[in-house]
Amino acid sequence: MENILKIRAVSAPWNNGVEFLIRCGNAVAEPLIMKQHEENTVAEPTFRLDREYAQLLMDDLWMAGIRPTEGTGSAGALAATQKHLEDMRTLVFKNKA
Repeated sequence: MENILKIRAVSAPWNNGVEFLIRCGNAVAEPLIMKQHEENTVAEPTFRLDREYAQLLMDDLWMAGIRPTEGTGSAGALAATQKHLEDMRTLVFKNKA
């Protein structure tokens, strides 16, 4: 049995969101329960995820239609390139019309 934490995500348009499933081997996580935490104390992470499975989660979120909002990464680089290309077209063809 593989005891590695895995999280999968799928688009859930029926509730305008994304649904997650957390597994470790044959065990499946139940819905999270929030508890009050003492102020000025260090909280342990809710869970830790191997980089391989974090990448899988990112890929799942991408497939579910979730994109970075800050514009970094390949999507942000593409947007910057498109903006630059439009600026160059404006400069080059400004007096040609």
